[in-house]
Amino acid sequence: MTVQFSPRPTLQVHVAQTGECYACAGDESLLRGMLRLGRRGIPVGCVNGGCGVCKVRIVEGSVRALGPVSRAHVSADEEAQGYTLACRVAPTAAVRLEVAGRLVKPFSGASAIPARAHSPTTQPKET
Repeated sequence: MTVQFSPRPTLQVHVAQTGECYACAGDESLLRGMLRLGRRGIPVGCVNGGCGVCKVRIVEGSVRALGPVSRAHVSADEEAQGYTLACRVAPTAAVRLEVAGRLVKPFSGASAIPARAHSPTTQPKET
């Protein structure tokens, strides 16, 4: 008898600032899935909600807590606005998030956000 394992179902997570999407299983943290993007400089920190480096705001979708989040990094008011730590939540539906705090830096480089089109240069007038 052969036992077949099906892959873990995943949900799509969309990073609002860059338009990037990644798959994240419902039993893994948003941060763990984010690391698969391969983006250099994503701060991992303590991975247990105590350091606050992986702060995000859930714009759409829903998540479930994997553990407590330090109030030193996410206040009750911020939590009410959708802020949490990516290391301490897992998706329960497709998610759209905004990176915040120290997590913004690796998502704000030239390769992360397409450069805006430059306005055409003006040519000097001939006299």
